[in-house]
Amino acid sequence: MQQLANTPLIAYVVVASGSAIGGLARYVCGLFIAERVSSDFAWGTLFVNVSGSFLIGVFAACTDPGGRWANSPLLRELLMVGLMGGYTTFSSFSLQTFAFLREGRLGFAMANVVASVVLCLVVVWLGYALASAGKSAG
Repeated sequence: MQQLANTPLIAYVVVASGSAIGGLARYVCGLFIAERVSSDFAWGTLFVNVSGSFLIGVFAACTDPGGRWANSPLLRELLMVGLMGGYTTFSSFSLQTFAFLREGRLGFAMANVVASVVLCLVVVWLGYALASAGKSAG
């Protein structure tokens, strides 16, 4: 909690700004895909998740120490926490799983994939079921 209290206000503004831009980008991409593809499949969501995973990989490499861009924690927070967090959190999941694979921790990577997919599907069902339980029949 001490770390949170010591975080400069500018970091909060940068992350919030990036999140707003990322959320808007997700919305626009979803509309763009939906207007061009007539399908019941979630092509817009898939596009956002795949493109977000690609972009967070690019941003991670470019903002790592020794990366192509200036090593600025604020820039990294803007791009990876704000922009990509607003665009899709699937990108964070993908980057974390990739890190496990790079470190040779195949078990952790597989557990992250299986646990995330299964648990998220279960809790989506649970949340939907609980929220629907209060609906009246008429």
